[in-house]
Amino acid sequence: MTEPLLVVDNLKVYYYTLTGIVKAVDGVSFSVPGSELAAVVGESGSGKTTLGYSILGLIPPPGRRVSGRILIDNVDITSLHGEALRRARGELVSMVFQNPFTTLDPVRRVGDQVVEVMTEHGVPKDEAWRRAEEIFTKLGLPPRLLKAYPHQLSGGQRQRVAIAAAVALNPKLVVADEPTTALDVIVQEQIMELLDSLRRQGMTIMLITHDIALAATWATKVIVMYAGTLVEYGSVEEVVGEPLHPYTRGLINATPSVDRKDRPKSIPGLPPDLRRPPPGCRFHPRCPYAMDKCRKEPPTLIEASPGHYVSCHLYTEGRR
Repeated sequence: MTEPLLVVDNLKVYYYTLTGIVKAVDGVSFSVPGSELAAVVGESGSGKTTLGYSILGLIPPPGRRVSGRILIDNVDITSLHGEALRRARGELVSMVFQNPFTTLDPVRRVGDQVVEVMTEHGVPKDEAWRRAEEIFTKLGLPPRLLKAYPHQLSGGQRQRVAIAAAVALNPKLVVADEPTTALDVIVQEQIMELLDSLRRQGMTIMLITHDIALAATWATKVIVMYAGTLVEYGSVEEVVGEPLHPYTRGLINATPSVDRKDRPKSIPGLPPDLRRPPPGCRFHPRCPYAMDKCRKEPPTLIEASPGHYVSCHLYTEGRR
């Protein structure tokens, strides 16, 4: 079995607000092998972005990691501070943020911004410019655009520049937070092809998305989150082709498709308030298969089949 590049072990991240403690990520554990494109899917508020920020140690106030460890290539990110953490961001892990229109500084040339990522990590300026030209060419951007300002680029070009900055130091892991948001369908396809090509060259990609159809098309692994908890994890063939958790099935049944004969069906109800999550399984108020045990005891993550994990009492009780 391939050695995992990313290991998340019992991660808990809470936001301490004036109205209560928001348990945004609550006891999440999984691992991702190298050279995979792992998609984290779920509704808004499921904890996807908080998970992504946690991997880079970028949890915004009033958030705080309460417990758990995150290892990238056997380096414990949660134990790093100061200069060691700064160097890990870029050399070990980097991030493509959600909005390409706000990621880039509007008053600086995009080439300067990409080069700065490298010079801040000790790369000589001449070498950094040479690498920037190579990266732009590799990502399908003419090197002449290094001297352009963000407002002179299209949305797709800006996102490619953001990706160029993220991969400038050839990190082991890239976290891409909704990288296709606000882009048209053709450009979305181009961006996902670009991320997939980086994966095939050996980079590990964590894609954060609410679009399970996008995950089904491009991901090799799928992580399904609900209300701050991990409910299912496995290969895309298993999670999308043979979903185990009722929530995963609900997401798939709610997805429009030209191949479907029936109409998409929405999941009844709404996600819970994470300041006061329901007892037991957090999905039980919306689940058509909920039992008494689901309302009282949180389920544990079990391996239902080799490499396919699910957190659901239907399987611990043998009622698959």
